[in-house]
Amino acid sequence: MTDRDQTFDKVAELIAPFNKKNAALTDTTTFAGDLEWDSLVVMDFVASVEDEFDILITMNMQAEIETVGQLVDAIEALRNSEQ
Repeated sequence: MTDRDQTFDKVAELIAPFNKKNAALTDTTTFAGDLEWDSLVVMDFVASVEDEFDILITMNMQAEIETVGQLVDAIEALRNSEQ
């Protein structure tokens, strides 16, 4: 299992409490469309991701992240840039 796979699995765990529709999670799952999250859910979720991975996701980054895969890639990039 790669680091990215582990990150995806952890993100999936963090999504679970917010996944009211029990949508299947893949790299192409969208937060707004598939999960039907509003801005308040997004803010709560981003806070949990930041806490879990000890990273900071800027508002500009949030605006560009539309899918689970994009989030996983952003987390990996942030974690790798801090090492």
